[in-house]
Amino acid sequence: MRISRPGGRPARRPRSAPHPLRAEWLRGFAPWAGAGLLLALAWAMAAKADQWQGSWGATTELLSTAAALIGVPFALAAGSWQGGRERRRRTAELLSSTARTPLVQLLVAALPLACWLAAAHVLVVAGALAACAPYASAGGPAYTVFAGNALTLAACAVLGHTVGRAVPFRLTALPLAVGGYVVGGVIGTGRSDVRYLTFCMIHILGDNGLAVWWYPLVSALWAAGLAAAAVLALTAYRRATALLPLAAALGAAVLLVQTGDGLVRDNPLSHRQVCDTSTTPDICVNATYPGMLPEVTRALSGLTGRLEGVRNLPVRYEDLWRDPHRGEAQLPILTPIGWSAVRGKVTDPRQYAWEAAQMLVRWDCHEAPSTERIAVTDEAVLRWLAPDPLSARIREYFMKQARQEGDTKDLARLRAEDEAYERLTAMPDGERRSWLGRYFATADECSPKPSEVPSL
Repeated sequence: MRISRPGGRPARRPRSAPHPLRAEWLRGFAPWAGAGLLLALAWAMAAKADQWQGSWGATTELLSTAAALIGVPFALAAGSWQGGRERRRRTAELLSSTARTPLVQLLVAALPLACWLAAAHVLVVAGALAACAPYASAGGPAYTVFAGNALTLAACAVLGHTVGRAVPFRLTALPLAVGGYVVGGVIGTGRSDVRYLTFCMIHILGDNGLAVWWYPLVSALWAAGLAAAAVLALTAYRRATALLPLAAALGAAVLLVQTGDGLVRDNPLSHRQVCDTSTTPDICVNATYPGMLPEVTRALSGLTGRLEGVRNLPVRYEDLWRDPHRGEAQLPILTPIGWSAVRGKVTDPRQYAWEAAQMLVRWDCHEAPSTERIAVTDEAVLRWLAPDPLSARIREYFMKQARQEGDTKDLARLRAEDEAYERLTAMPDGERRSWLGRYFATADECSPKPSEVPSL
């Protein structure tokens, strides 16, 4: 029988109440918590943009560290705060009278928050990768690491929610957040293999290390197993079912601890170089950032131009994680990103060239040359190879200070260096190349005989 309103119009059917899961997704605490985590992670990444833009490894490492030290405590605290809301609202007895089981009630409340937090992490990852891509020149994003971290954050939100329901006090969120930070910051930075049990991976070694493919998945299983065990122990009709996810979590933990340092393998690119053989010496940079080679070549163009035609030089500047072999010189370091190199550019080309010149002259000697005459000659050569305004200002300061203090020994040394530099500068090009060839024949010796080093 169709019911009609007065006037012959049919009555509208009453609207059905929105599903509780939809309400949790779109309103309340979960969206705001997701926005808060998004801002926190984005701020942490933006504050150190100079240190990761241009390196996939550094970007992955910082994203994982931010997830571990910011995301995990945030997820635990947010989950705990939401889990205790029924006590704050005084609706716990009302919920216990509904037809839904305690397990369904918990999941309906906890899963939207977990998904919002995981989505916030994914958005920050996407933004960081997009910001890194224009400057990175080798390797690629570690998508499994980011997926594992997102799952771990979701598991931490569920775990925190469960603790909040079991201990429904306002201050429960605080010790959970502090505990998450302490575990990630203290235990995670230790040297024992237990550090691999920290939620989210903070042990990626920049461009030098790569996580094995299953490490992120097992790490996420460790966190998810603990969360599932806590949920079932609190809400399941048969609490013994919590033993199954607990066993999975413990198995993952044992695998992580026993594997230890084997979870991260060497990046094969870090053992290779790309070289420019058109210079003297050749210039090689590590294959983890081959795009830096043209920039380094430009920064050292003045130095290599002055060395053109000079004999007895090292064959190349090398850039591997080892001491240079005989006939090689160490390239000044370009990593970690953010010091000598930022966004694919050498930050101070003159300073970088000066450091490269230092690598050619007794760079591995811990003691001064055997005679003052050799030290004066070394300084004159370095000044000529890589003129540096900062070094010139420092020399002027030392000269002024020596005059004021009446230090005749320092004054005599500085004047001798100036005279030697002037003589080297005044030489004809051919004569200077010949003299430098004799000089570099002994430039890698820490204690050469004075008679072997040509004088100025």
